[in-house]
Amino acid sequence: MSIQYILVDAWNTLVTEDGVNNQMLSLLNQYETRKVIVTNATEEEKIKLGIVEMPYPVFSLVHQPDKTDPIYFMRLLSYLSVTYEEVIYFDHHPKACEAAISLGIKTHLHYKGATLEHLSTFLDKHL
Repeated sequence: MSIQYILVDAWNTLVTEDGVNNQMLSLLNQYETRKVIVTNATEEEKIKLGIVEMPYPVFSLVHQPDKTDPIYFMRLLSYLSVTYEEVIYFDHHPKACEAAISLGIKTHLHYKGATLEHLSTFLDKHL
């Protein structure tokens, strides 16, 4: 199966206190695969965190449940009409990564201090 979507963590990955990480955005834009930004945020939280006017569609279940629960990803896959084999995901939060991995989603932990080279290697391997 081919990858249909790259699932991109919003807060503290693509978006930080400084705004959108333009280097990461530039890297992601090198791939033709569709992207979806995933978050737990409510509409108010999106505004507060700067998750507005994003370059890709934003998906949230507004904390019901959070991304640390595999049900979040089950609902996301259903919403996108894809299987776990058709998405890849990266996030800074280990528990969110564990939830995705528990469903078989190929996942990359983009920890604080990780370089974009690590992310690029992950994307190249799976796309």
